[in-house]
Amino acid sequence: MFVDFQELPEDARVWIYQANRTLSDEELEILRPQLEAFLQQWTAHGKDLKAGYEIPYNRFIVIGLDQTEAGATGCSIDASVHFIQAVEKEFDIDLMDKMNVSFKNGPYVAYKELADFRKMAKAKSVTANTIVFNNLVQTVGEYKDYWEVPASESWHSRFF
Repeated sequence: MFVDFQELPEDARVWIYQANRTLSDEELEILRPQLEAFLQQWTAHGKDLKAGYEIPYNRFIVIGLDQTEAGATGCSIDASVHFIQAVEKEFDIDLMDKMNVSFKNGPYVAYKELADFRKMAKAKSVTANTIVFNNLVQTVGEYKDYWEVPASESWHSRFF
């Protein structure tokens, strides 16, 4: 069952997929109805899953799932991964590579391979105060409070 992301409780589970590039307005017009249709029919063992999404910065797909009525199962998680893989193919983007880092660079969101981010940290091109996106957050509450944080407050801190 598709719901507005803002209606999800703080303890709702989240999955964050970062794109290797910004999605265009035209792509978003196609993607939004696809996401809504997928979430509308998303189930676990025949039970509807209450889920919503956001696409912050036209760069991330954030799916939230209220697990109070029904939780994700292996099959339902597999279905969501297959959906994301289909999005990757359709839009020729990478959403599943966890070895990359997104961070704010002025008003822009930059995307670098982890090795390049490490080099930038050594060169002081990025600092412990650089705002990074911590895609390891697990709940809507963590997403709201700890997704965009200074690098010093996330797993990125090991590079400084």
